[in-house]
Amino acid sequence: MSLILASKSQSRRAMLDAAGVQYEAIPAQIDERAVEEGLVDCTPGEVAEALSVAKAAAVATAHPERLVLGSDSLVVCDGRRFDKPESREQAAEHLRFFSGKVMELHSAAALVRGKTCEWSAPSLARLHVREISDDFIEYYLEAEWPEVSYCVGVFRIEAMGVQLFDMIEGDQFTVLGMPLLSVLGALRELGELPS
Repeated sequence: MSLILASKSQSRRAMLDAAGVQYEAIPAQIDERAVEEGLVDCTPGEVAEALSVAKAAAVATAHPERLVLGSDSLVVCDGRRFDKPESREQAAEHLRFFSGKVMELHSAAALVRGKTCEWSAPSLARLHVREISDDFIEYYLEAEWPEVSYCVGVFRIEAMGVQLFDMIEGDQFTVLGMPLLSVLGALRELGELPS
């Protein structure tokens, strides 16, 4: 097994498991805000891609002979960037802001070996949030907290989060947090999966 997933995300692990990809999970320890300081003029997709590369590179430093997969997701709504909620109250604020708007979910992935990024790509999904009431937000967070505290956008699409949306444009894997089809294609090109 040569692939390392530089993430503790259960969703990303589940995607790779379901696809039959063998890997070892070693979460990256990086200061994401420090990485972002040098990216002020970048698009959200470029930021997600840079963070994916940084995560993979951080783990690749300790395992230079192995291929490392990094991934990141971020949400933009009405021109405002959102991170994972720091509290249940902040989660409710985010959900009130998203109500009736289109959430842009930028997911990216990168493959790094040693000091070389061998592949990276961003992906975009547009999630149309229905009008949601304060009562629904309370009901939703009662059921989904604290699990959604680890999720940018305050939702797990594979769980109750699907109730937040009227329509979703984009790849289901991007919504889950990693552009899996592109990752699988890159792994085949790099000889890590049979073609």
